[in-house]
Amino acid sequence: MSKKPNLLFICSDQQRTDTIGAYGNDWIETPALNELSSKSFVFENAYVTQPVCSPARSTMMTGLYPHSAGVVRNSKPDRPFSNLFPEVKTIAEMVDEDYVCAKYGKWHLGDDLSPQHGFTEWISTEDAHDNNFPNWHDPKHKDRKSQYYDYLVAKGHEPQGDHEGHKSHTQEQRGYFPMEDTMAMFLSRHTVDFVNARAEDEKPWLMYVNMFEPHPPYNGPLNDMYDPNSLDMGPLFLKKPTENTPAFSRVRSDCHMAEAEEESPGDPEKYWRELRAKYFGNMTVLDRGIEPIFKALEESGQADNTIIVFTSDHGDSLGDRGMLMKRSFYEEVARVPLIVHVPWLSGNEQRVDGSIGHTDLVPTLLGLMGQEVPDHLQGASRKGVLEGSEELTDDVFMQWHGGAATISLGDAEFDRLSEIPWRSMVSGPAGDRWKLDLSPHDLCELYDLNNDPLELTNLYAYPDHADRVRAMTARMREWQQRVGDDLDLGV
Repeated sequence: MSKKPNLLFICSDQQRTDTIGAYGNDWIETPALNELSSKSFVFENAYVTQPVCSPARSTMMTGLYPHSAGVVRNSKPDRPFSNLFPEVKTIAEMVDEDYVCAKYGKWHLGDDLSPQHGFTEWISTEDAHDNNFPNWHDPKHKDRKSQYYDYLVAKGHEPQGDHEGHKSHTQEQRGYFPMEDTMAMFLSRHTVDFVNARAEDEKPWLMYVNMFEPHPPYNGPLNDMYDPNSLDMGPLFLKKPTENTPAFSRVRSDCHMAEAEEESPGDPEKYWRELRAKYFGNMTVLDRGIEPIFKALEESGQADNTIIVFTSDHGDSLGDRGMLMKRSFYEEVARVPLIVHVPWLSGNEQRVDGSIGHTDLVPTLLGLMGQEVPDHLQGASRKGVLEGSEELTDDVFMQWHGGAATISLGDAEFDRLSEIPWRSMVSGPAGDRWKLDLSPHDLCELYDLNNDPLELTNLYAYPDHADRVRAMTARMREWQQRVGDDLDLGV
């Protein structure tokens, strides 16, 4: 290679694993991601560190668990523990100084408007996305607008949101914009310009593109692309949690099922089907935004020297278990796509068994880029796995700190239960994967992921599994001590 390798890191928002071909979906149109998968490492079981936007994104930027990065709740600059600690370094502050570091799109780790934490190239898309979410620290910035705001106003889209006099385009409003004005296409055009500008530059570069799609609102320019009535809804669709599952799951299922009945009286399944079809339409919007970026890499001659990573911050229940959105350790939410293309290592699709957590991304990427891997990182480099000298055998850990929602979830009991903290672990080795979910104030869970991948039978209280629960709990406590997680599990 003539220079240090580049890094293109693309993160979607709220994307289920089963939405692209590499994970078994053969009917949603995602040709760009399918092509990327065909020449990349595809991780079978990748997990976020917390199944909500800001905490998950903090890990992808820092290689730390959310509590260590300072982001255990969704970002709101005036809210404690929803912004990166000032002293915490992102990957842009860990690479050599000759790297050009760019962040385009959603930041969600504090002030979205200002370049920071080592990123000098910055395209902002969030200033306030409804009446409750300011995205600035300093009050004097209240009147500042994102580049996406300026673009939308220039295209004739007048903002419908108002936060204390700050006008903004709401997420609901943006769901009605034409394809060219979606965030995916806006970021795509800017990223293509960045890639093309680097073609003659001797400096290596690092680019984080944080897409919005397929995040709610469940609405977009391709709403009619997929027929709701012909969708295969899968075995978990509207299968409500049993009494042997946490109260949090049962209450949220009741709330979401009641919402569906209100939206479509007498035929709630119609509501769920239409919602899911629109979500899938936004998956294709996402893919169409990604495609020109890959094309620019090829045409500019940079593809052979650019590592590409594609993943998401969490999934979405989409009616599975009668639930909606995130905040769950179930596979449809906590497990996400992870596709890694390393031109000099991967020429065709290679499946990676076992389990991996997002804490491993930063150290792995630094290792692949020939950079020093700092000792303070809480994940491990998996470069050896990609080179074929190691296997994924370690446990993976996840957190829920409680109160991660920035506004009421619409029901007092739902809100109360959402405040209860949880920790989860997945035992790593392929062929022997178990998931343990522990909380001091709700019903704990144990699932055999090999024989019960849908997580339908909670084995936590079964006497035959008492030794397994004790052993996994002990490993979880060891992990807590190692990373400074002070939650008393109460078990």
